[in-house]
Amino acid sequence: MVDELIQKYIWIIDTLHAAGDTGLTINEICNRYESEFREEYSRSSFNHHRTAIENVFGIEILCNRSTNRYYIPFQDDVIDDSQSKKWIINTFTINNLLTLGKERLSGRVSVENIPSGHKYLATIIEAMKKNCELIISYQKYNSNSLDIRHLQPFAVKEFEKRWYVIGYSAEPAALRVYALDRIKSMEMSDKSFSLSKDFDVNDLFYDSFGVYLPQEGQKAETILFTTNEKDARYLRDLPIHHSQTEIDNHDGKITFRIRVIPNDNFIMNICKYGSRIEIIDPPSIREKVIEELRKAYKQYEN
Repeated sequence: MVDELIQKYIWIIDTLHAAGDTGLTINEICNRYESEFREEYSRSSFNHHRTAIENVFGIEILCNRSTNRYYIPFQDDVIDDSQSKKWIINTFTINNLLTLGKERLSGRVSVENIPSGHKYLATIIEAMKKNCELIISYQKYNSNSLDIRHLQPFAVKEFEKRWYVIGYSAEPAALRVYALDRIKSMEMSDKSFSLSKDFDVNDLFYDSFGVYLPQEGQKAETILFTTNEKDARYLRDLPIHHSQTEIDNHDGKITFRIRVIPNDNFIMNICKYGSRIEIIDPPSIREKVIEELRKAYKQYEN
């Protein structure tokens, strides 16, 4: 139910955003809504949705009384004024467009089957907004059984086509990361929790690679690697880590620097580039990459 409402809110935002400063009359909005969702739509329903959109997204829908047309003022500023709003709008808008494309443009839209757990995002967002505990059943990759977790959802994070929820789990009592596609069921409880005003998920993972929480004693290291001009263009558009900076360009060899905790996921990620990049410092990280590539080579040697 919650995700259906979010989809409708997003549709209203998109529709009015596309209409620009001119806006739409209530009749135009209702007709388009009824055509889209195949259900009756009234002025009172629209007003309820207007209020909800302002509460959830902080986006105000105004009416020009001289023309009786509804519009979103200062649209670009409103849509982009915070990363959280932008994330919510982009996530659900893209999901809706792709779903619509598969249904109405059969054979013309190709979408990867990504196990992202999108269906739980709306519930998690609602729980985060209300600071309510979640009860989830979770299945690890290395287990056939389900574990019940009472989770205080602090944040959500996307990484490599998967969504994750980060929060304090009572079982065990620790900060944990759970992949949404491994969650088998979820419900929001009436138990509330408090979250520090200083909490920032980006700060939490600042030195990490992927969704691995920093472990005790782990520290970020400065890592240098080189690549050619062709692959450097790709890496400039899609950096390996947010700390990536280009420090040298000589005779077609480009050197990048990153500062990150070199966990196992990072080593695996470096190995996927094969011969296209070379770790040059520190020697300990270079040796770890060499060892993984040797193991891969041995599998194909014979």
